[in-house]
Amino acid sequence: MALTKTIIAEKIQNELDLSRTFAYDVMEEFLEIIKETISNGEDIMISGFGKFCVNEKKARKGRNPATDEEMTLPARRVVTFKCSGKLRDLINSDIQ
Repeated sequence: MALTKTIIAEKIQNELDLSRTFAYDVMEEFLEIIKETISNGEDIMISGFGKFCVNEKKARKGRNPATDEEMTLPARRVVTFKCSGKLRDLINSDIQ
């Protein structure tokens, strides 16, 4: 099951004893800050969690798999995530 914004807001509400609306507003504002920063081309590093990196991709040749027609794919930005060592250790702690 995926973790949704509603579930996150409920967890914030329960953990911090906040109203449902306030918890949802806090979560929404946090996500807006992340979206705005990424759209400006800046990376985001959250200590103990990881780093969202904005990478520039150059225009390149591609093809439509349905028609086999060649085309040029435009330059674009992509977002990648690199988890911190602490998060990686936490994820892998139950494997060993």
